[in-house]
Amino acid sequence: MTNFDKDYLELCKRILTEGVEVENRTGTNTIKVPSHYFHFDLSKEFPILQTKQLFFKNAITEILWIYQAQSNDVRWLHERGNHVWDEWMIDPDGIYRTYDKKSKEIISEKGFGKEFAYTIGTAYGWIVNRYKLIDYLLNILKNNQTDRRAVISLWQNEWVKTAVLPSCVWSSEWDVTNGKLNAWVHQRSADVPLGLPFNVTQYATLLSLFAQVSNLEPGTLDWSIKDAHIYVDQVDGIKTQLKRGENYNKLSKYNKKDLIKLKQKLEDKEFESEINEEEESILKIIDIILNPEKAYLWINPDVKDFYLIDNSKELKDIKIKQYKHMGKIHFPITQ
Repeated sequence: MTNFDKDYLELCKRILTEGVEVENRTGTNTIKVPSHYFHFDLSKEFPILQTKQLFFKNAITEILWIYQAQSNDVRWLHERGNHVWDEWMIDPDGIYRTYDKKSKEIISEKGFGKEFAYTIGTAYGWIVNRYKLIDYLLNILKNNQTDRRAVISLWQNEWVKTAVLPSCVWSSEWDVTNGKLNAWVHQRSADVPLGLPFNVTQYATLLSLFAQVSNLEPGTLDWSIKDAHIYVDQVDGIKTQLKRGENYNKLSKYNKKDLIKLKQKLEDKEFESEINEEEESILKIIDIILNPEKAYLWINPDVKDFYLIDNSKELKDIKIKQYKHMGKIHFPITQ
């Protein structure tokens, strides 16, 4: 497992043991803790979870949608096979609707106007473009690296009312120390099973991209959360993920010979179509232990302009290599 997995699972345990169940605007209760903090050293590890599969192409195209394309149009994501924002897209008639998970009946409606059809309103990339946040930041990183005002904010009060979902990861602060680019990211609300793993991997990628185009090395990423929560219908999935962490810790104590025997036994059972979901994840865990290569981020070294980095479905200039995981876990989405 990665260090990120270990810290992430500790947060999950903390929420389930210390957290308080609360109501919220969505109609699905959450179990929450009021704050949490992570620290990542990107020179030592690229943070991506192994205890569940993270669809990193979706994560990276989403962050490029926000900061490079600077768009709020969900169709841009659709062109890249990315549907993570579908639940928050304004309908063609300019109305945003929320639906009951079971009955699919409309719970609420809010009119934005047809000019906002297919978008998420005045949020995320729309804010980045309006305030030219990336031009501002990259100018500092390239030309004034001692500047202590390298701050960008996606939270602008005048545009909150016309945003379908105001930015959850809402601000970041950047500095250069000893030739390394560091960032501190603030998240006002963290859907721990779904949003948080995406967000951390995204910003680690974004930091690395900014570093490359500014002739810097990736440094540290600090992450602060206000309201870290698990929706009540996500608890079973988190328990599955925690079980995978326990299985990894247990199997890590086996010697290589016994691991290979267990692997062969499970592969024989898999061949007979008798393997269950936990056993399938154990097979993946054994492979991770026997072949412990770390995932790493590859960026095309020839790219020196942030706006010229390929953002197509293929992501030709950005790859996460040697990524191994313990399998998918389905988590319900709450609007």
